[in-house]
Amino acid sequence: MEKAKTFEELTVWQKAHRVVLGIYRATAGFPKHEIYGLTSQFRRSAVSIPANIAEGFKKRGKPDHE
Repeated sequence: MEKAKTFEELTVWQKAHRVVLGIYRATAGFPKHEIYGLTSQFRRSAVSIPANIAEGFKKRGKPDHE
């Protein structure tokens, strides 16, 4: 198996990205008064998954030091 050169090549990131797109589609139909409540909360939590994967990919092989 060849190593991924970018995080976008990771299957786990691709699946997480599809989850984000699905959450955005699903929350598009939520009531407008929820835009800063439930809608925002769903979207932020979904986006954090692929964002954390991308951040971890960037750090691989580079230990965190203070």
